[in-house]
Amino acid sequence: MYAPEGPDLDAFLALIDSFNSRADDPTRWEVNLHVGPDPMARLIDERRGEIAVLAGRNNGKLAAIRALHDAGLHALVDKPWITSSAALPDLQAVTEDFPLALDIMTNRHDTIAQLRRQVITTENVFGTFDIATDEPAFEIGSIHHLYKVVNGKPLQRPQWYFDSGIQGDGLVDIQSHMVDQAQWLIDPDDTADYEQDFTIDTATRWPTEVPLDLFAESTGADAFPEGLSDPIEDGVLQLSCNGQIDYRLKGVRVRQRAEWGQREPAGSGDIHSAVVRGTGCGITIRQGPETGHVNQIHLTGSADLRARVEGALPSWRETLPGLACRESDLGLELTVPDSQRTSHESHFPMVLDWFLDHVEGGRWPADLAKRIRSRYKLLAHAREQA
Repeated sequence: MYAPEGPDLDAFLALIDSFNSRADDPTRWEVNLHVGPDPMARLIDERRGEIAVLAGRNNGKLAAIRALHDAGLHALVDKPWITSSAALPDLQAVTEDFPLALDIMTNRHDTIAQLRRQVITTENVFGTFDIATDEPAFEIGSIHHLYKVVNGKPLQRPQWYFDSGIQGDGLVDIQSHMVDQAQWLIDPDDTADYEQDFTIDTATRWPTEVPLDLFAESTGADAFPEGLSDPIEDGVLQLSCNGQIDYRLKGVRVRQRAEWGQREPAGSGDIHSAVVRGTGCGITIRQGPETGHVNQIHLTGSADLRARVEGALPSWRETLPGLACRESDLGLELTVPDSQRTSHESHFPMVLDWFLDHVEGGRWPADLAKRIRSRYKLLAHAREQA
């Protein structure tokens, strides 16, 4: 662990300790600390390995990735990579050739997300993306909360988290996962190029009000720091953390919306939703209080939908044993046994394995490089447009 002294390091070590000491399935992480000024230069100089994992402030993240890349180090990096279009030259540089840089996109490893993709690729059930409707063919949204409980304890955020110029605003943070989902479903072969295959229709951004008491509970600080990117009006920070982007990917209309509330209700959690509109059926993903925060997948369609789904179930069960369907208020629900579901925590080692496979492959896959470039170009240009 290379880091300067300060509250970010203290919070990280406290988080590691909380996971190591938790009652349920504790971790056994050991941290070898290298603390001091200019940790990046020291990491590169000492070169204790060939792979760096990078997390923290987002406004300088691509510059840090480039420093690692220029030193010949692979990088596995938390999202988002970009907070403004000023970083786009670094994006191009780190995706042109080896070593590898990969952002941590966990959603592709979620069981329900993979089942949704199976339905979409089953033409007899889904058909094709409905581009004739007035609604987006793919619509995805989420609601998170600034004050929340993680690992059984209130999450302490660093003060810079409440600076959209450092953390990133509502058009670049959670939206990075959403673009990845759109790419995975609409462009599974990763042939789309940003300049040719993406068109931004509208992009909007709006604030969540952060009163000082909420900021204090979330950070432990008793005053807003000076120089925040967003205004403070009557003692309330107007945090630009919400955003919506409407765009077209290969002619398919997409809408993605990320929202942040102030405080997570007791016993609640993040809320996720998605709708995919096909010519053969519609797909609705629900995950919120009404589902006990367990994600569900529902299908809607014509009277013969059940027969078409029953015909596809044997092939879907090859990867999801025990998959079944039942009537629901939307039409049909595909039910997945608990034994087949994967937790969010389990997705991170899956991403790591996938990353290491590419590292061992010895090259930057051209399709992966194109996908990452397109993703962050879209977010940077949407932010400019908003």
